[in-house]
Amino acid sequence: MSLKSSPNIGVIGAGAWGTALAQMLASDGSQVLLWAREDGLAEAINETRVNEPFLPGARLAETITATASLSDISTCDIALVVTPAQHMGSTLAALDSFPHDLVLCSKGIEASTGRMMHEVAHEAAPDSDIAVLSGPTFAHEVAAGLPTAVTLACGGGEAQWDRLVAAIARTEFRPYYADDLIGAEVGGAVKNVLAIACGVVEGLKLGQNARNSLITRGFAEMLRFGAALGGRPETLNGLCGLGDLVLTCSSTSSRNFSLGKALGEGQNAGKLMADRRTVAEGAHTAPVLRDLAKQHGVDMPITLAVNHLLEGATAQQMAAELLSRPLTSEEPDL
Repeated sequence: MSLKSSPNIGVIGAGAWGTALAQMLASDGSQVLLWAREDGLAEAINETRVNEPFLPGARLAETITATASLSDISTCDIALVVTPAQHMGSTLAALDSFPHDLVLCSKGIEASTGRMMHEVAHEAAPDSDIAVLSGPTFAHEVAAGLPTAVTLACGGGEAQWDRLVAAIARTEFRPYYADDLIGAEVGGAVKNVLAIACGVVEGLKLGQNARNSLITRGFAEMLRFGAALGGRPETLNGLCGLGDLVLTCSSTSSRNFSLGKALGEGQNAGKLMADRRTVAEGAHTAPVLRDLAKQHGVDMPITLAVNHLLEGATAQQMAAELLSRPLTSEEPDL
């Protein structure tokens, strides 16, 4: 293919979130390269200016160039990696050379190894500076140019922040600096699992008291797990932790919340998971999160209950499991 120009920034992954990020980056007229894995999708985006399978209804900027060739990303100085978490390792392994800055935008833990996304990326691209972009974001709102704030955790410190904020920040898209990659990633991974539980509460019609109690106790689980892995509580108290948790646990725009709601309404977990395009990342993260919590001696009862649900327990059994736990202190380390 013939590229319009050699863009400074690229996006790896043309799902809803990757496409929305490309649209945001192009909102000031910047050239953006968008890699699409699906057969024919890059050509369709370039011809119609719409990503019909993943972000229908959003007309994409003319300065977005889609490509089916992953090697084209090597022309970029910065790449936002927006593949599903379980495919990040294989996608990066297919690249021959890497941009100087890799910004990880996928939320999850590698199920086969228990590695965080920054560990996956560092092994694949040891010479690149790694950053994590995470926060309360719905793709359709970002694509529409609605105000959004995120955490941008920079493994390369303030020098990397200076490079990235100049390329990524827009009037309606505001990054906030952090240097805690672990905390930023823990928030994004754990909140997906907790959102499934909150969806179950909605599906069972247990009320807003129950949902907000679950969010609060879930946040305690997030803090405990983050501390065990070396993340900082102040990171998780911010946009990438508490902020993302509240958003994802409160709206059917979240695929994880929607999955839990459907399970709470009595739909079959196996059938819901069979639709690969709509499977929520939290369903993949839940088992590895449970295993890591056990390994580190972290009590995560909501995470455990979600696993039981995904393994075949009914929503009513999940609710009963949580409601029958012994009464204890509200302190997050107990």
